[in-house]
Amino acid sequence: MTDREQRTPFYGVLMILVALGAAMAVSYYGPAWFRVTVYLLAVMLIVVGGVMTFRDYSR
Repeated sequence: MTDREQRTPFYGVLMILVALGAAMAVSYYGPAWFRVTVYLLAVMLIVVGGVMTFRDYSR
């Protein structure tokens, strides 16, 4: 396993945590359009982070 392959799951988890933190930060404050935008970006970031985290390098 290369160094890059070992860092990929870490970056995936980091992306998920950032997305969840951003969604929590705007959950009560700010205009509705901004919250919806952040939620949509958070969902996309969580999906990409999940793929990076659980990608199988056993090939």
